[in-house]
Parts: sequence; C-alpha cells; structure tokens
Amino acid sequence: MEKKYKIREIRHKECYPFLLKIHYAHRIPNICHSFGLFDLKKNLIVGIITFGLPPAPTEQLEWKDFNFLELNRLCLIKPLEKNVLSYFVSNSLKKLPDNSVIISYADMDYNHSGYIYQSTNWIYTGIGSIGTKTFVMKNGKERHSRHLHLINESEVKEIKKSKGKHRYFYFIGNKRQKRKFLRKLLKRYKILNYPKGKNKYYDINNKISLQKTL
Repeated sequence: MEKKYKIREIRHKECYPFLLKIHYAHRIPNICHSFGLFDLKKNLIVGIITFGLPPAPTEQLEWKDFNFLELNRLCLIKPLEKNVLSYFVSNSLKKLPDNSVIISYADMDYNHSGYIYQSTNWIYTGIGSIGTKTFVMKNGKERHSRHLHLINESEVKEIKKSKGKHRYFYFIGNKRQKRKFLRKLLKRYKILNYPKGKNKYYDINNKISLQKTL
C-alpha cells in the first residue's frame, strides 16, 4: 500500500471540494487536523480525513483534561482498492498527538453502521443522539437543534427526528494512558459488540478538481 499511496498533512481548504461536493453532509465542520491520501502514480489527492473539536458538551467536559477530538469527516474518490480506507484511517490516527481520545459517529439516518471503525479496532459504546431534531429550511438547508437560537421558525419547512448515531472511541498513547482512558470510559459506557448493517456509500457523481502533490 505504501508504494501506491502516501498520507500527508494538508491545508484545511484543500478538503473543501470533498466536504462540499462529495461528503453527504455537504458542509465544512470544525477542523483541527486534516490529512490527504495521495495517489503516487497519478500525483493526485484522492481522499481526505479531518479531525476537529466535538460539538458535544457532555463529552467535552468528560475528556477536558486530554486532547479530545472527533473524526468528523472521511471521504474518498471511489472506487479504490480494498483496504485503502482502513489504511488511510489507521495511518492518519498515528499522526495525531499522544494522550488523545478520539470519538466518531456513524449516522443511522444515512444507513451507516461504522464498518471502517470496526475494521480499525475502535471501541463501540452504543447509540446516542436518538430523537435529535434537524430543521429543514424552506431553502433546502438543514440546521441542527443546537443552533435553535439562530433558526427563524417561519422559514422551517420540516422537522426531522434522528434514528441515532453509533458511537465509537479510539485511544492514542502508551499502554498506561490507554488503560487510564479505558477505565474512565467504562464508568459511563459498556463496550458492546459491533453493529451490523449494509452501509450506504458517498455520492461520487459530483466531479471535483483534484489537487496535485507539491
């Protein structure tokens, strides 16, 4: 895999075409770290992964003494060979600082069960955010309930309630740090068997301008 692809830290703006045109959310999240997957033969960036501050106050408080991040976007140009995605995720995690706790979610509203987290040995702790409201505006945009104070009710077309999100954790650090993280995690959650289900892939019909390596 190393002979065909290389993972490099990239500028946040290099992720925008993937985030806005390919990823199902079609919006730019908070980004602290961003990495690109480069096809060495074609000299092109063919995938991105981003990590940012999680918009979850309860989790932020729980992990405030550590480097707490969310894997909030992962997007590839498809089709790529088998195992490329797991290679990209696992090696991107290695580029993050030690003493880090990473959280990520698989959105059930989009038929995601989190197979990539399962294949890269994340810890599964169940389903959260059940019944969370999303406001669909008349202009087609969607606003999360956390932004309720910014929403003009007269512009709301529909209110959708979420089925929930599968919640995964990943620890980065030495053995002592990981044991500490696990003890802390087990005070709040049980470690559960991975959920199963058919995953829905991203829409790749939108063409984007790919960035060549420098």
